[in-house]
Amino acid sequence: MSRPTRKKAARKSPAQRAVEIADAASSLALEQGLTAVTLRAIAARIDVAPALVAHYEPNMDSLVATTFARIVASEIEEVDDLLAELPTPTARMAALIDTLLDGTRDDVTVVWVEAWGLGRRNDALAASVREQMDAWQAIVQGVVEEGIASGEFETPDAATVAWQLLGMIDGLNAQALVRWGDASARGSLIGHALEGMLGLARGSLERDELAHGGARPNAPRNSGEEEAHPRHSEAASSSPASG
Repeated sequence: MSRPTRKKAARKSPAQRAVEIADAASSLALEQGLTAVTLRAIAARIDVAPALVAHYEPNMDSLVATTFARIVASEIEEVDDLLAELPTPTARMAALIDTLLDGTRDDVTVVWVEAWGLGRRNDALAASVREQMDAWQAIVQGVVEEGIASGEFETPDAATVAWQLLGMIDGLNAQALVRWGDASARGSLIGHALEGMLGLARGSLERDELAHGGARPNAPRNSGEEEAHPRHSEAASSSPASG
């Protein structure tokens, strides 16, 4: 029995072919994870010979790294645009938690989880992961710093709050991939922890609370409390992720 002949690939400019390969790698990663990004899989996706993909992408470690960076940078841009539309740091923080923990980004979570593992043996990917983690840190830290400047948040260390928040988000999202725990409670769990870290009253970061009059900026004082007293308790100043 004779093998079916592959139809000759349509001629495309080098720039067009490079974009086609990059798009195929990204779609494979989002659908099946970074481990699915192989020469053969990309070639099959765009209906060309693997040798043609290798001609444009001779180093698969580099292609996996750039694919990861492309996916994450796109998500960061999307979230940054979402936050820019909101009027206050509290509203932006609530939206950030909501969009990252509502389960609609689990395809990107898979890419992150696999990148941490694959990055142990792929130096280019490890460097890309560190770069994108820095980018996320800058986004979250920026929101916290805006809240401190506006008087909505109370914390002495915006960088540490951002770092702890990202760690909690990554951990709960990774757990949700294997359906451990109540995935639907991810947002409220982290929201309540973050309220304590930022000196906010409980419920301040719930979207329903914001929709009905806005968040309460700080925890309520006891009646007769002096102005000089701190506005949040010792329990609120410690993070559940720090232990």
